[in-house]
Amino acid sequence: MNQPPTINSSAGLGALKEIIGPRGLLGALSAMRRNLGYVFRIPLSSFSPVVLAGPQASHYALVEARNDLRWRNESDPVTGLLRHGMLVTDGEEHDRLRRQIMPALHKQRVEGYIIKMWRRTEQVISTWQSGQTYDMLVEMRRIALLIVLDTLFNVDATADLDRLIPVILEILKFISPGFWLLGAPRRNYERPIEEMNAYLEGLIHAHRDHPGGGEDLLSDMIRAGMGVGLIRDQMLTLLIAGHDTSTALLAWALYEIGRHPQVQEGLYRQAQALQAEVPPGAEQVASLDYFEQVINEILRLYPPIHVGNRKAEKDLPACGYEIPQGERVMVSYYTTHHDEQHWPHPEKFDPARFAPGEKHVPYSFLPFGGGPRNCLGANFAGVEAAVILARLLQRYRFELQNKRVRLHMGATLEPRPGVFMKVVDR
Repeated sequence: MNQPPTINSSAGLGALKEIIGPRGLLGALSAMRRNLGYVFRIPLSSFSPVVLAGPQASHYALVEARNDLRWRNESDPVTGLLRHGMLVTDGEEHDRLRRQIMPALHKQRVEGYIIKMWRRTEQVISTWQSGQTYDMLVEMRRIALLIVLDTLFNVDATADLDRLIPVILEILKFISPGFWLLGAPRRNYERPIEEMNAYLEGLIHAHRDHPGGGEDLLSDMIRAGMGVGLIRDQMLTLLIAGHDTSTALLAWALYEIGRHPQVQEGLYRQAQALQAEVPPGAEQVASLDYFEQVINEILRLYPPIHVGNRKAEKDLPACGYEIPQGERVMVSYYTTHHDEQHWPHPEKFDPARFAPGEKHVPYSFLPFGGGPRNCLGANFAGVEAAVILARLLQRYRFELQNKRVRLHMGATLEPRPGVFMKVVDR
């Protein structure tokens, strides 16, 4: 069986640099997919994973070969950070943790979180002053952190936010792609990790000492008899993954509605149907169909988790090619979402792609992965984004101040240097 194709090895890194355009490595991956097909190898001597893209290859990775493509890679920083968090476990250990966490993210529970989502949004945006400019990447992180700590762990982090955010940003650097993939030495991140561990373990002990009998995930895990270390691992997994993906999604959404005033006004008209000073109910949030279209198009253009990393447990036949045992495998959601065969004019922002009645090829849209291990927080993320954006647009008009924004491959796909917007009272 053939090995996955790659750029001519004699060209090496130079050839890769030639096809890197304004979208950086992500643009290079898309160029390689167009030239080499849906299965190919990145041609660097110290980092040469096999990349899978497109519906067929994605289905293979996420469904057909899911038990042979392991999520846990002991050499990756994310495994060292999350330890035995659900995201970096496999087999029965993962399934057990998933069953434990699933009730807290069930549709009915998420509907009960809407009030907290609305109130935490209002808490942050009530500090804004009309006519002033704010970095939405920073502001959305504040909202997302307050929400995930409040809804899942029943914690009011208001007093802790200013000291938590720098620690979290350092931790995100620790798990982000970087020159460490090419063998470069890494800086020491022990201090921020120790600080985060102390914070989370303090929350666990406080909940154990003063159980409130509440319906939140932290209480669920304590009642289930999970140890402090294992609870910390799940809390950190959900804190990092849950807030950082929402931060990126919301920042990109505000960037695009700033670039497209007609979309912003369409969203505003729909948000006007909600009461201005009262949190919406679940049915009202579900009726925000134009918000859903816009959110889905943002997730297509800028999937927060742009790649899924796996490791082949054995030799695998993937769409006509052989993946040797032990190889790193990358499932490229970004490249799949920018495939012109399934998404005409893929770089264009067009919420109509997700209008009622529009059909898409299965596994061509994977913002939350797919198959049995799809993201448990997909419904949470959709509801949260709609609630936050609706409240923002009820109160403010947004004027984009910086038109030049680049894609940054951190722990999630972020807009850099930020999304600077002037907010104007409605």
